[in-house]
Amino acid sequence: MASGGQQFPPQTQEKQPGKEHVMDPLPQYISPDYKPSNKLRGKVALVTGGDSGIGRAVCYSFALEGATVAFTYVKSQEDKDAQDTLQILKKDKSADAKDPMAIPADLGFDENCKKVVDEVVNAYGRIDILVNNAAEQHKSTSVEDIDEERLERVFRTNFFSYFFMTSRCLRHMKEGSSIINTTSVNAYKGNPALLDYTSTKGAIVAFTRGLSLQLVSRGIRVNGVAPGPIWTPLIPASMSEEEVANFGKEVPMKRAGQPSEVAPCFVFLACEHCSSYITGQVLHPNGGVIVNG
Repeated sequence: MASGGQQFPPQTQEKQPGKEHVMDPLPQYISPDYKPSNKLRGKVALVTGGDSGIGRAVCYSFALEGATVAFTYVKSQEDKDAQDTLQILKKDKSADAKDPMAIPADLGFDENCKKVVDEVVNAYGRIDILVNNAAEQHKSTSVEDIDEERLERVFRTNFFSYFFMTSRCLRHMKEGSSIINTTSVNAYKGNPALLDYTSTKGAIVAFTRGLSLQLVSRGIRVNGVAPGPIWTPLIPASMSEEEVANFGKEVPMKRAGQPSEVAPCFVFLACEHCSSYITGQVLHPNGGVIVNG
């Protein structure tokens, strides 16, 4: 995609999680130029927050590459997006992959993560790839506006879920498995209007690095992806109409990215023969923002 020249129609959504099917334009979950090559054939992947945005793009790319895919979503709030994603995956899954699965869950609590993992393992026998991706964000101009309840909620969604899902999945992962955590460019450059969200993303970077060292002896790689401004339901659900209209213009490429431009990072990190010598690292699809770390 070319740099610059992009502007989104002003739009907002009343609450989170945002809904992909009402966005204008719809996010692009696959590039027409993407060429799958069985990179994940025979693998079982679990993606949290897989119903829309980056999660949907990752699920679809994994399915095109031959993986059996399960994903989570928020019940009664993301049902249509989840069903849309499920149908997309069923239509284009490889012949030897099992049917995909959509599981409703609030992943901020360990008992719910256990239920999700048990359901996936009961259906597919194992988990080879875990993508921790679920997230929420809320804008505030001051740290004084963030109360204990909100801080706990954001950390439960954005960080506790990563911790609990990883702990539960590891019992069913073997040498050659891969864990990929979605963090954010905000963890590296900061964001004064998203202080609690940014804090969770920094925690994810530290978690990724520490966990990679812990699991290297088991042959399980742990990496992260730190997207910049990407056109997902999180944006209209947490920003004003004016902010949406100008979303992404601050990066060197002068535009927001599409989920389809982020998903290949996850495919690369999930594929053992593509990234077998990479662990504890973070990829940065962010439109040209220079980060050090």
